[in-house]
Amino acid sequence: MKIRPYIPSDQAAVLQLFDGNTPQYFDETERAGLVHYLENETEDYFVVEGEGQIVGAGGINYEPQSKAAVISWDIIKPTEHGKGIGRKLTQHRIQHINTKADIEKIIVRTSQHTDKFYEKMGFKLLKVEKDYWAKGFDLYWMEHGNREM
Repeated sequence: MKIRPYIPSDQAAVLQLFDGNTPQYFDETERAGLVHYLENETEDYFVVEGEGQIVGAGGINYEPQSKAAVISWDIIKPTEHGKGIGRKLTQHRIQHINTKADIEKIIVRTSQHTDKFYEKMGFKLLKVEKDYWAKGFDLYWMEHGNREM
């Protein structure tokens, strides 16, 4: 397994990951947001390669005014769930964030379908907003105050 920076030619593979996780983890209406993100808003986005294919992806965006890093658009190939890929990708990003002296907290905005994963990674739930992402996909705003993991 190799984690490397995302390049534009990875877009189709990342969208395949999204499609494979819809409707269990994402609503189909979120796909356009992912396309927009990949084309316009990636700051630090990574892909995970395994056996010659992309099996995971996830990013970081920065909010300098609040000294925060935001974990964004985590997607793991459905057949690879539960194999530690998401954990390794999250740890990789936290290590990357730890190189940024001006970041004091890490935020993840997820849903009720993945909040338990982030809870295991040390994130604490701060608020819930019903049907935020789409109908049946609530916002779970979580924060990790200690950058070290």
